[in-house]
Amino acid sequence: MKRKVMAVASIGGHWIQLLRIARPMEEHYDMLYVSTHPKCATMVEGQKFYQTTDFSRSDAWRLIPSFFKAIRIILREKPDAIITTGAAPGLVFLMAGKLIGIKTIWIDSIANAVHLSASGRMASRFASRTYTQWKDLATEKIQYAGNVFGN
Repeated sequence: MKRKVMAVASIGGHWIQLLRIARPMEEHYDMLYVSTHPKCATMVEGQKFYQTTDFSRSDAWRLIPSFFKAIRIILREKPDAIITTGAAPGLVFLMAGKLIGIKTIWIDSIANAVHLSASGRMASRFASRTYTQWKDLATEKIQYAGNVFGN
């Protein structure tokens, strides 16, 4: 039986980066996807998909219902790990997963070439693993393992 991995990202660049990382994983893991827009489901046809609420710092109050929705989805699916490329909705799923005791992995967006994103900095405090896509940003705690361009 394959291990189950939940892949979470907001629509846009975060989603595209997540697909570049997660799609090759489908061969080895039972993947399920979560994103913030229904059209993302068309990009992962044949895989289980959930839609979650999009939000940012400007409407952070949405974090609370999003967190409880994340808890419900995680308890229903029981993934072995949660992986995200951000942004805020991905961070919420990592927090919910960590609370439940699931392995959590944050991969900071390749757009953050100078420093980790605010969500990435928060994730690095509790995620099982945190990755940057830039060698120069790697530290003892923030790991570098390549980037979505294959470098």
